[in-house]
Amino acid sequence: MSFNEDSRVKIPTILHLCRLGYTYLSLKDANWDQESNIFTDIFDESIQRINSDVREDEITRLFADLKLDLDNEDLGKAFYTRLIARSGIRLIDFEDFDNNSFHVVTELPYENDDESFRPDIILLINGMPLGFIEVKIPNNREGILAERNRMVRRFENKKFRKLLNLTQLMVFSNNMEYDDGDIEPLQGAFYATTAYGKPGFNYFREDDPAFTRQALPELEDAIENLVLKDNNLSSIKSAEEFKVNKNPNKPTNRICTSLFSRERLAFLVRYAIAYVDEETGLQKHIMRYPQFFASSAIATKLDEGIKKGIIWHTQGSGKTALAFYNVHHLTDYFQKKNIIPKFYFIVDRIDLLTQAAQEFEARGLKVHRINSRDEFAKEIKSSLAIHNDTGRREITVVNIQKFKDDPALVSNSDYSLNMQRVYFLDEVHRSYNPKGSFLANLETSDPNAIKIGLTGTPLINGDVKSKALFGNYIHKYYYNASIKDGYTLRLIREEIQTDFAHKLKEQLSLLEKTNILKGEGDKKMVYAHPNFVEPMLDYIVQDFEQARIQFDDNSIGAMVVCDSSEQAKKLYEIFQEKYAKMPLSHAAEEQEEYRAKKKYQRAVKTAALILHDAGTKQERKDEVDAFKAGKIDILFVYNMLLTGFDAKRLKKLYLARLVKAHNLLQTLTRVNRTYKDFRFGYVVDFADIQKEFDKTNRAYFDELQEELGDDLQHYSDLFLKPEEIEERIHHVEKVLFPFDTLNKEIFSDQISEISDRSTMLDIVKALNESKSLYNLIRLTGNFDLLEKLDFRKLASLSRMADARLALINQKQALETGAETANLLNVALEDILFAFTKVNEEELVLADQLKESLRRTREALANNLDKGSPEFISLRAELERLFKKKNLNEVSKAEMQANMAALKKIYEKAIEDDRKNRLLKAKYENDAKYARIHKRLMEKGEPTDDEIKLLKALKDLKASTDDYVLHNSHTLSNEAYIERMVMKKVIEEFKKKNQIHLNAENTRFINKLVVQEYLNEYKGGFAA
Repeated sequence: MSFNEDSRVKIPTILHLCRLGYTYLSLKDANWDQESNIFTDIFDESIQRINSDVREDEITRLFADLKLDLDNEDLGKAFYTRLIARSGIRLIDFEDFDNNSFHVVTELPYENDDESFRPDIILLINGMPLGFIEVKIPNNREGILAERNRMVRRFENKKFRKLLNLTQLMVFSNNMEYDDGDIEPLQGAFYATTAYGKPGFNYFREDDPAFTRQALPELEDAIENLVLKDNNLSSIKSAEEFKVNKNPNKPTNRICTSLFSRERLAFLVRYAIAYVDEETGLQKHIMRYPQFFASSAIATKLDEGIKKGIIWHTQGSGKTALAFYNVHHLTDYFQKKNIIPKFYFIVDRIDLLTQAAQEFEARGLKVHRINSRDEFAKEIKSSLAIHNDTGRREITVVNIQKFKDDPALVSNSDYSLNMQRVYFLDEVHRSYNPKGSFLANLETSDPNAIKIGLTGTPLINGDVKSKALFGNYIHKYYYNASIKDGYTLRLIREEIQTDFAHKLKEQLSLLEKTNILKGEGDKKMVYAHPNFVEPMLDYIVQDFEQARIQFDDNSIGAMVVCDSSEQAKKLYEIFQEKYAKMPLSHAAEEQEEYRAKKKYQRAVKTAALILHDAGTKQERKDEVDAFKAGKIDILFVYNMLLTGFDAKRLKKLYLARLVKAHNLLQTLTRVNRTYKDFRFGYVVDFADIQKEFDKTNRAYFDELQEELGDDLQHYSDLFLKPEEIEERIHHVEKVLFPFDTLNKEIFSDQISEISDRSTMLDIVKALNESKSLYNLIRLTGNFDLLEKLDFRKLASLSRMADARLALINQKQALETGAETANLLNVALEDILFAFTKVNEEELVLADQLKESLRRTREALANNLDKGSPEFISLRAELERLFKKKNLNEVSKAEMQANMAALKKIYEKAIEDDRKNRLLKAKYENDAKYARIHKRLMEKGEPTDDEIKLLKALKDLKASTDDYVLHNSHTLSNEAYIERMVMKKVIEEFKKKNQIHLNAENTRFINKLVVQEYLNEYKGGFAA
């Protein structure tokens, strides 16, 4: 069988979508508007059906308005607003979702001028291409990342904006199971929404496995035949591999069931999209799968009459966003019951109130803020559902302190108005003591209110337990899953270096001997004393500066959790005197030569003190905002900002005191947010938290066991274990053992003899791993491991290995006769690595060269006839351009000359591709017969009459395709197929079309046709 992307993934997925209720539509007989790719006939008929009283001229105006919406530079926000609108002419019937039209097409061209791309599978709702699926074969080079990088370039291209503004949901899959150890998503099936840059890839893990194993209707044989024949793959029908790939449990099919089943799709299109005004501009978000299942679980509990419960989702999983999505979801849920919902988001700190309000406003909700107890007393008695006259959805953000003991606040709400209050209670692991008044007055303010608690660390010990206060867990999403999904980072705990710990002990010992140190109270004074604080501060500053150098990133920030407010003040005071006024610290001076060479500036110069009694509220807010914006290096805190504080750049947490129980996990996870390419968050432990962490860890583990049984991993996965580091060192040693890693010249000679790419790739990976291990060893305090390898030397060897691998990729690509996927693989783009040392002007030029290379590679890769003289000539030109080129020494003039040469190759490739596609279209887009046609015209026999040849070959195609479709099993017998095709060649050429055939010509045609069908059957071509 044809063993390629189409046969292994695309066609089985299309057939699976047909089983889910989508109608396959051939592009041969379809009409669509090429500016928007909307299928006009389907659109007009669907709009008429959904809106029974709409006139034809209204549909025409609607279509024109819709196309104007799609021209906006707004990520499709205007179109999406129209798409989900409940008034006016409806584009989708959400009330009766089955009343819509659902189609699936393949290879629909998204094009503008001379640039185009063709998503593998496109999903149409009422003729509108609202989703697409890009598929790859398993174990494809660079996995899903290659597809994402291609999509980034398309998204950045303004020529495709109209089509991207129309798209809501995308799936990218190489039909493999997830590898949870991937740093980047390389394998699996991922979903995303559009962006004008890099789309965020999301995992989808089905909460209800039975949902994807549900019985689907059998696919009619006629539909399967239609799809196969339309895609010129009739030969694969009876192949066992094809049958395997139609299994509903294959990863691509499975995510299609999870996302594109009609009930799921209706929810996702209507409620799972959010437009967010961020600092970088307007962004489009799509609901994460735990948020989706939590939303479904809330509705299920409400259906069961349960009015309170807890969403236990780990920190960083988007609990505020979850509340936003559910304002929309639950509004419609209650309106169907003729109930008007009124939403509240309740916090326990002013800074969290401001933060939550900003997040809701950024997503387009109208926020009503409560500023006083009297105002809230009036609010809770009010029958108004919203406080704005725009009709926008609204949420009231209120501080729990407004629920203080005040008889005027307590209300017996009048439910004759059919109003339902919904309380989202943020961080229900604190401030809700049943012995206090907050919780009691929360309850009495509206006994009928729905109360949904949000927490990443519920209270599970002591007298106060979250479940006892707020009910059972509605939905759960834990650290281990969040780490696997790439939403949060693992943490590394760093112990204090021995020499520094010794200095601390010296100071304490001196004070004890002089009888100054007495009891814990006095210890706090000691820990705030300059003799204690200054060496501690020196360590922190030097360690943090070194971290910036090692991570090659001066944008990261740090937080010091101090032992007391007095210690925090002293740390800040000494910092201002000693570091803020100095151009460079001692540690930075040691790196002066390094900085001068690299033009780096890593010195820590700015800090802020965040205490409840330091400065005004506005000053503290301004400083926190400045830290988030990267204008402040270090924050000194005591109790503030340990929970609910999100700053992605915060990657170093210095713990100078022991934080206990759930507060410890809250504090640690301040550094677990994803940021750039960081794999870990780093916790520097001055307070010896290990024992307390183990204790807290055990308590949460027991709680999880009660909820989940034995399936959950231990929470210690939050930290990287020392054994893992040692295991990685051993692997590096093993890979590098055959080579001289002490002498760089000898090492260079040794790797220059390697021509096998996989061998060189192993070396590159090991050397890159050694760079990260150097940091890990220092950070974990296992300094004896530094003696096992010369890490600084290995860093320079890594650059040599990278250059060698790039050259091997280049040689293999240009010297082999493989397809362009091998000829010009992604490694060609690694040429950029050679330009990292040029100045700014030439760096811009290097980007231009990379773009030229990409365009040329893609133009050649799209060529359906790689055996043609034209293609071979273009490949030879490219080979002459780069073969034997020293990629580390490319001058500006050479780059300019290369770009000019690449432009010529690109233009020739585009023209050749244009001619090939015109010819392919004459054969119903069957590349096999386009190639056969070209070979016969090159030969000039048995006829030079192209029209007669076309007629004969089309007749031969129809006859042979029909036979193969019903007898595909015979393709395994080459001799039999040769005899069968020979008869058809004679019949269609000689007898039917009166073309003279001699024995040589007959054999030649027969060989071409047989070889094309066998290549397709065996996977020889993937055009």
